[in-house]
Amino acid sequence: MTENAYLIFLLPLLSFMMIVFFLRWKEKIAAGYSIITILISWMMSIWVLLETIARHGVAHEAFYKFVEFKSFSLELGILVDPLTAVMLVVVTTVGACVEIYSLGYMHGDPRFSRFYAYLSLFLFSMLGLVLANNFFMIFIFWELVGLTSYLLIGFWFEKKSAADACKKAFITTRVGDLGFLVGLMMLITYAGTLNYGELFELVGAGAIPATILTIAAIGVFCGAVGKSAQFPLHVWLPDAMEGPTPVSALIHAATMVAAGVYLVARSMTLFVGSADASMVVAIIGLTTSLLAATIAITQVDIKRILAYSTVSQLGYMIMALGLYGYDTAMGHHSPGYYAGTFHLMTHAFFKALLFLGAGSVIHAVHTNDIREMGGLLPKLKITAPTFMIASLSIAGIFPLAGFWSKDEIVAATVHHPIFYILTLAIAFMTAFYMWRLCFMVFFGKPRDQHRFEHAHESPKNMSYPLIFLAFLSVCAGWVGIPWLSHGFASFAYHGEPYHPHFSFLNAFIASAVALSGIGLAYLMYYKKSISAEKIGAMIRPLYLGSYNKWYFDEIYQFIIIDPLMSFARFMWSFDARGVDGVVNGTARLTMLWSDLKMWFDKWIVDGAVNGAGWLVTQLGNLLRLIQTGKAQSYALFMGAMIVAIGFWKYESTFVEGAWPKMTIIVAICAIVLAILGRLIPQETASPEEDK
Repeated sequence: MTENAYLIFLLPLLSFMMIVFFLRWKEKIAAGYSIITILISWMMSIWVLLETIARHGVAHEAFYKFVEFKSFSLELGILVDPLTAVMLVVVTTVGACVEIYSLGYMHGDPRFSRFYAYLSLFLFSMLGLVLANNFFMIFIFWELVGLTSYLLIGFWFEKKSAADACKKAFITTRVGDLGFLVGLMMLITYAGTLNYGELFELVGAGAIPATILTIAAIGVFCGAVGKSAQFPLHVWLPDAMEGPTPVSALIHAATMVAAGVYLVARSMTLFVGSADASMVVAIIGLTTSLLAATIAITQVDIKRILAYSTVSQLGYMIMALGLYGYDTAMGHHSPGYYAGTFHLMTHAFFKALLFLGAGSVIHAVHTNDIREMGGLLPKLKITAPTFMIASLSIAGIFPLAGFWSKDEIVAATVHHPIFYILTLAIAFMTAFYMWRLCFMVFFGKPRDQHRFEHAHESPKNMSYPLIFLAFLSVCAGWVGIPWLSHGFASFAYHGEPYHPHFSFLNAFIASAVALSGIGLAYLMYYKKSISAEKIGAMIRPLYLGSYNKWYFDEIYQFIIIDPLMSFARFMWSFDARGVDGVVNGTARLTMLWSDLKMWFDKWIVDGAVNGAGWLVTQLGNLLRLIQTGKAQSYALFMGAMIVAIGFWKYESTFVEGAWPKMTIIVAICAIVLAILGRLIPQETASPEEDK
């Protein structure tokens, strides 16, 4: 099956094409076809994972070089190694659950078939990214993931908030992708290849200068910063909640935001080769995790709380990977790679469950505001327990999946005191805000009686995926139990087995911290023995900062968006009044000159020509009067002219210097007589008389 792994990502592409060209008007068939194809991909992924474990993590690679130049080559191919195999299962599992769940959630939507077409294209892009054997292919699918996320986040584009959110996500992630592209250009310039194996071998041999490697690694990490919503490009992910809830679950759990973590894990050789780049990764991850956790504490939109939770957990994973790269580069042993990728897997299941559970709650009460909920536990007998299981798992409570992966992350920070303390603080806040959410939604008295009375459990096609994901939220982490992880140990970096060493001290401290967070939430939002309002008033500046997301949107609006918009308006004004003014002024001057030339041509040139013609015509008409047809008139005229000539000869001969006035007078008289002869009516004989 491993040899045919390419079918895993081609099946969703086939589903997309079938829906677009043949099934778009048959909604049930379109949804069924999409679900069947992802389920087949899921079963194939499990088969591939089992085969990978059976061969102890030995990688399988197949590729074809389609562009080969003297200095570099590009290829298409697939790589199946432990990281690929696990990610295939994670993506197809969550994707299948989301597609089944969407049958109920998206029922009645006028663009139902289009939604499933977009889901199929999205899964094709993510699975292709996971299976790629080189950075060239991963960049292609990376951009496809960005495109499909734009389509899904803005699926309800008739809402301005959704249209703005999809544009914000697309543009923000493009900023990170620019750095990614620069990093790839540097790598191909110095290595001549983007194939993982060939490139990493050159890095390991020291063929790439250290400074270039550091810059290239940070450039590649920029792509992860954008896709995985790391500081300072974290602002797009909470707004992505404007898309349908199944989209939120898919993006936040196992696909788009997981792509950044997967990229860092896949590129780990680059970071192992540069301790500076690795420390940058670790610091950005820790900063993001802490920042997002402090924001999630005060939010009241159920999906935004989960969104900031996702940002925080992704920061956890990035931090662990960065610490692994740093420690390895410095010659120390670290479980960071194992911890980061392990938590990526477990987080996908319980975060998908949380988002789908939130969708079920919203479906029941028709609001996102947790202040309008309360007491929903007896109404949502499947949603509430499964949601709380996921909340316990993300808090790191034994023996759920999140406990085992978070324990490894804490273990990765043991030799870094600042990271260790802040990691525990983040764990405390995670447990607090998740159970603040649970207590406000499922316990206590209803805050909106009307919504409570009309609340109801979701249909089975929405409930069954919740149950399945709840099972995974409990059991998926058990592969990390030291005495059960022998087969899963090949998941570690470069196929070098990492055997987890359970630390009772770390487990005790982490569990105590998580339980303390849950306990504080219990006292504040269930027992209400501690007033949340009074604490908020005591630390009002901090509360307002957290509630307003530390004003990052406002800061970006002030220092980036507003100046850019002002510059754009200035350029528009310059174009409209300056460039267009010159062009339009030239056009007006040209038209004025054209009008002047037309007037001159019409009245001067044509006037002179027409005037000459008119004068000739008038003279002709005048001279024509002489032609009377009467012999006596002609004789008279001739006689007058002879007399005139005689006078002229006489005057010119005997009167020296005199003007021949008499000649002119006689000539004029002759002409006048001729004309009069024409004008005088003649008596003509009638036909009868003539006969």
